[in-house]
Formats: sequence, C-alpha cells, structure tokens
Amino acid sequence: MSAKGTRETAKTAGPGTPESRRSENGTALAASDPAKIRNVALVGHSGAGKSMLVEALLAATGAITRMGSITEGTTVSDSDPSAIHQQRSVTLSVAPILVGEVKVNLIDTPGYTDFTGELRAGLRAADAALFVVSAVDGIDGATIALWGECEKIRMPRAVVVSRLDHPRADFSAAVVRCQEAFGESVLPLYLPSGGELAGVLHGSSDDPAVEEARGPLIEGIIAESEDETLMDRYLGGEELPLQDLIKDLETAVARGSFFPVMATSAETGLGLPELMSLMIDALPSPLERTAPPVMKLDGSSLKALECDPAGRLAAEVVRTTVDPFLGRVCLVRVFSGTLREDSAIHIGGRGLADRGHEDHDSDERVTHLYSPVGSSLKAVSQCIAGDICAISKLANAETGDTVSDKDAPLLIETWNMPEPLMPIAIEGVSRSDEDALAKSIGKVVAADPTLRVERNQDTHQLILWCMGEAHAEVILDRLRNQGVKLQTVEVITPLRETFASKAAGHGRHVKQSGGHGQFAICDIEVEPLARGEGFEFADKTVGGVIPGTFVTSVEKGVRSQMLKGVSAGFPVVDIKVTLVGGKTHSVDSSDAAFQAAGALALREAAATARIQLLEPVSAVVVSVPDEHVGAVMSDLSGRRGRVTGTTAANGEGTEITAEVPDQELLRYAVELRALTAGTGRFRRSYLRHEPVPK
Repeated sequence: MSAKGTRETAKTAGPGTPESRRSENGTALAASDPAKIRNVALVGHSGAGKSMLVEALLAATGAITRMGSITEGTTVSDSDPSAIHQQRSVTLSVAPILVGEVKVNLIDTPGYTDFTGELRAGLRAADAALFVVSAVDGIDGATIALWGECEKIRMPRAVVVSRLDHPRADFSAAVVRCQEAFGESVLPLYLPSGGELAGVLHGSSDDPAVEEARGPLIEGIIAESEDETLMDRYLGGEELPLQDLIKDLETAVARGSFFPVMATSAETGLGLPELMSLMIDALPSPLERTAPPVMKLDGSSLKALECDPAGRLAAEVVRTTVDPFLGRVCLVRVFSGTLREDSAIHIGGRGLADRGHEDHDSDERVTHLYSPVGSSLKAVSQCIAGDICAISKLANAETGDTVSDKDAPLLIETWNMPEPLMPIAIEGVSRSDEDALAKSIGKVVAADPTLRVERNQDTHQLILWCMGEAHAEVILDRLRNQGVKLQTVEVITPLRETFASKAAGHGRHVKQSGGHGQFAICDIEVEPLARGEGFEFADKTVGGVIPGTFVTSVEKGVRSQMLKGVSAGFPVVDIKVTLVGGKTHSVDSSDAAFQAAGALALREAAATARIQLLEPVSAVVVSVPDEHVGAVMSDLSGRRGRVTGTTAANGEGTEITAEVPDQELLRYAVELRALTAGTGRFRRSYLRHEPVPK
C-alpha cells in the first residue's frame, strides 16, 4: 500500500527524528477525488494510545520505515518541544496514509483537557472520529462529554480498543465500559481470539464468545437499517446475506447512528488491516458531510457550499505554527474549491477580538503548498475540496481564519472555542525582555485561539488567560523558545477603594518662586454612595469664591486622584464630593493649581475617613454531572461563594449558579477539574465589587 516516487521534504531530517524514518520511496499524497478522501480524528484521553496507533498505521502503509517512541520524542505526531517534554500531545497533527486508492488523513488530537481547543479544531477538520480507548484503563469523564458533543453534530464515530498487547488488557471489559459510557449502539465487529481477530459477522467460529456476540451485532445493524423487513426475516429464522448486513452497517456508521468497536495493538499490528478497511468502507467521505455555514464579509448569509473541487474556494485554518525557516505555517482544511500554488487568496478573521485576535482582512498569494506528515512537509501543487494541506509564509493568517478567493471573499462560521479561565501574570526579566515579549506574544496568540492576552488597565499586569497549568506551561515554553526571558508573578486582583464614612478635606496648593506663582485653596466634603453608583460632584460654594472654570478644575483633580487611589493604590469608586469653599488669587490661580488642590483635598479627606477596599465578584455558572453537585456546592461555599440556585441542564447534569469573589477563582479551572474527575466546567462574568472581609 506504500506510495511511489520521491520528493524533498521541507525540513532537513536528522538522525532519530521522525523525518529520518520516512520511507525513501514516499511521496506527497495529493488526492484528486473527494470520494477517495477520509478525514479521521483520533480522540480520547491522554495515554490511551492515539499517537502510537498513528505510528503503527504509518508503518503498516509504508509511510515510515519504523515506529517512533513517545518517551524518546520521535513520534510523527509529537514534534513540538512541549509535547516531547510533557510526553503527551499538546497540538493536533495530520499524518496521511494511502489505503488502496483512498487517502486517509489521520488527525491526531491531544487528550488532555487543557488542549480542548486543539481537539475541537481537529474535529472541525475531520469527517469522522475514532474514539481510542485503552484495554487497560477506564474511560474518563472528559471522553464521555466529548462523545456527547459529537452526538449533537451527528459526527460518525467508531471505537478503537487499543493496547491489547498489555498483560492486563481485557477487551471484553473494555467493551462493557464503552457501552456503559456511550450507549447500546456500541458493538464489536471483531473479537480477539487466539492471538488473531475473529469477525463477528463472518460466519461460525470455534470461539463461543464470537457466536454469543453475533446475535446482538446483527440485531443492532438491523435496528438501524432502512429495510423494515429485515427484523421480521431475522426473527423468522432466515439467514440474512452477509453483504446486505455489511452494506447496512456501513450506512449506519456513516450516518452516525451505529458505532462499531475495533480491537487493535500498535505494538503487534493486531487489527490494523481491519481498522483500515473500516475507515475506507464505512467512514464517510467529505462528499457525505455538510460544510460549515458561510457568509459574506458583511455578515449576510450565503448559500451552503458543497464539496466540489470546481466550486467557490472556502478553506479554514485549523492550526498555525511559526517555523524558524518557513515562517508562519498554516494547516488548512479545504471545504470547497481547489487551493493552488501561486494563487491569489483572501484571509479573513472575525469574532475573536476579545482574545487578542482583532478582526482582519488581507489579500495574499500562496507561494508554497504542502502535504503535511506531522511536522514534515512535502510539496504539492494543489489541494482539492475535502483534503487537508499546509501553506507557508502567510503574513497574517491565524487559527480560525477563512481562506477564500481574492475576487470572491467569504467567511466560514468559526467553531466553538473553549473559554480560557486561568490567569497567569508574566513580565520580562529586563526592559529589553519586555520589548521582546511584546513582539513575541503576537505570534503565540496567532497560533492559539484558546489563549487570551490582557493588559489589565488597573494593575498594569500582562495576563495570559489559559486553559490550565499544562496549557500555560506550553505557552511559556513557546515564548522562551523565541528568546524571551520572562518570569511569572502573582496575579493582582483589581480591587477598588471607597469611603466608608463621611469626611472633609482641605486642599491648599500655594507656591511662590518669582514670576507667576500657584495659588489654589479648596474645601470639600466626601460621602459614600451605594454600590455601583459611581461618582457624583456637586458645587455648593456661594458668593463666587471659586469661579466656575476653577470648579471644573477641582473636579478634574478629584477624578485624577480617584484613579490613583487614596489608600492602597486602587481606583476610588462610589463617592459624592461636594465643593463647599475655597480661595483664589487674581494672578496666581490657574487650572493646574486647582487640579492639584482638588487632589490634595481628596487625599486629606481620606486620611481622616475609614477607607473600605472592594473586591470584584463574578457570577459563576458551573456545569457538573449530578454525582458531583454536593462536592462542588461545598467547595463554592469554602471559596466565600454564595450559591444562588441549581437547575437541570437538559439531561446533561446540573448547572449551579453562584456569586464568587474573583480572588477565589484564580485556580478554579484546575481545581474544579480535579474535584469532578475532569467533567466539570464553568463560565463567569463580572457582577460587581463588594467590601473585602476584615
């Protein structure tokens, strides 16, 4: 099944690298017919065996000469330095294989929850998903939740039970766990028997387990068949033709209503031929899947696109990396049309401005087009609808952007991006490092739409909002790999200050040093307002002791001092300031002098008043399975949170609403995950500031 011909890769292969293990007769796999393409995402929890299964399939089809190792960092999927360091996938990668005449793009996705953004990008590029489940370990809550996400979009799925070579492997127990987690429509097509696989549909077997599994499998297939007579014929004792059953099975799998279980071992090669047959025969081609919605640049809708190589170009950037030799490299899924070398294209991005991705449009030219094999790139001249390719040296493209014709630009509705909720504060070690950090942060943001960058206007800290600790480690590694010397610092919660009692202040700014001097005296009274009422200024002077223009100056000075704070350096809110008296000089009074006097008056009032610190409080909605509700509510109470209600979440657990101080949420993304075995998630929004407890 190995492809013929030779072509240079875009990177130099060194000893022990994945590139050095490429088959010498391997060539770029360029598809010419969407019907002969399969885009398959491998998903599942970290350690289930996804990357090694990709290695085994690459080796079995001649794409590489031998399998790599995760511990040695030589797998095709995991060339990112952070992936090698953490010994788990942190980004999606694409590795195409040729099975007969069908090109199968294997999309290896990270299994750790921190990298859900990469996982969802992989699902966007795919037309079907293989849920890889270890025959040794259980199924985690995050994988079960992911199955539910795929169910909502009716994505075709199959289950691959991996690591059958392990001494503690138990295929039967793994199938039971899958049925408990994913439903009764999950049934095995093959069973391990005597070191080989026995087909459950393929006639009699000496293994009684195979015979026992045959009836439920046939009934499961018949239940999804469009032929309503099959069940009666089967119950009547008629032997149904094998080819009819196989045809109905393939239809049900492609439709996303039946989910076969396959048995594999990457180490021994067990089940690989059967898995490849399933992928090309039962999983859908791009022609059988619906493209995502598209719109004009002004937001008006367009007719749904079809997977037609001759149609209007519509492609999407699903991953962006920065290569030291090739510059920005974009992994692109083409949904319609054909992407060609030396063609003029439009790059458009919308809807991620809140994460540092400003809306943008640019016209560029495709100078280099590649077929990706992990981090290795092989040159191709075009990429048709349904296929996946890589484009290098694009100046402005970011993950989530749309690639379309320059003369007929459009936008693809972006996929759902998870919200980063764990803040990390960073700063350069020196002033020059601060400058380098400012230049490098844009490259990292362009590659990762799950990262949000914020320069807090109150604390002036540079905050990276991440998915969790592992995600933060990857981001920091990428910045350091660009030569930036940085350090993390404690995140400062942006507090507020307010007056908790009435006070009076006297502002005297009088200076004389030759020529015009400075003269301004004002008296103010300060009183607290209710939470959220902001600032109020009143003038109750009489007799024109302070002209109207200087009254405004006093207010400016007060407002300026409020921004700077009067006690702990945080902005002052919710006060009323009344100007009650003062003095002016016919020559030396000025706007600047009365601004200074106003600021002094507020500081003097603060010195005699009781100043109250206020902390931000967020409205939090936590979604958890029912079995974790009690533990989560108890934990929220321990965080000084006030639970305000619980509601059933449409059969998907419970939503808990609460009001929680922001200081207690700094690491909640990590701690909620630990508390709920990876199944809990939350969202938050600013609610108000409240007094900090003594």
